[in-house]
Amino acid sequence: MSINHHREGSGPPLVLLHGIGHHWQAWRPVIGLLAGEFELIACDSPGFGRSTPLAAGVEPTIAAYVDAFERFFAELELTRPHVAGNSMGGAIALELARRGAVSSVSAFSPAGFWTPAERRFCQISLGALARTPPPARAALEALARTRAGRTALFWQTFGWPTRMPAEEAVATLRDAWAAPAFDAALAAFDQYTFAAPNELDAVPLTIAWGEHDRLLPYTRQAPRAQRLLPRRMFGAGHVPFHDDPAAVAEVIRSSAQAAAPAAAVG
Repeated sequence: MSINHHREGSGPPLVLLHGIGHHWQAWRPVIGLLAGEFELIACDSPGFGRSTPLAAGVEPTIAAYVDAFERFFAELELTRPHVAGNSMGGAIALELARRGAVSSVSAFSPAGFWTPAERRFCQISLGALARTPPPARAALEALARTRAGRTALFWQTFGWPTRMPAEEAVATLRDAWAAPAFDAALAAFDQYTFAAPNELDAVPLTIAWGEHDRLLPYTRQAPRAQRLLPRRMFGAGHVPFHDDPAAVAEVIRSSAQAAAPAAAVG
């Protein structure tokens, strides 16, 4: 297995994890704001973007991805880096914290705070994208190049889809369709629900939820997260990086700064 990643900046290491069907480039608006403060390591999760899938026979569950990123940390000699993740990446980040593998976590609309019905809604919504028939893809790419088209295609996941550049919208679609892990990782959501928040008490963390998230709906899932873990809301969608990159960067800074005193004492 090879985890494709982009490194930029200097300072304490900060690993960035995307959501299902996405790629590391989703973080670009935030990378530009944090490169002067952190060494940023933006990753394609196994089976997405340019990363190879997990080993043959390994189901792409959240736990399997946590295993993969623990190995990745060891390969890069990263000792308890800061981690930020979105959606599936947020769930992976929280579970890395449970294992004591990270210094801080910033989780943006993380998967796992759902009911079975809400999880199924997510799977159906994203599955429709993953299974777009090849003959229809050129038309959707053309649609994604227009402002009205981006609104129609990405209304569930972006608060303001038109803030995403047209070329990034097209690249997002292409990488989602090409991702060998998409269907299996989506099905493996059945095996994950966040639990036992007390096991994360030693790790500074923040959950941030966009008020315009329509995939893992803010009004239903954010209150569950608030009852279990620290949580902030802000005016963004499920994928917040183009909606409000400054707010995303500030959440990450706050979590990392909260970890700094503990590191100094250690």
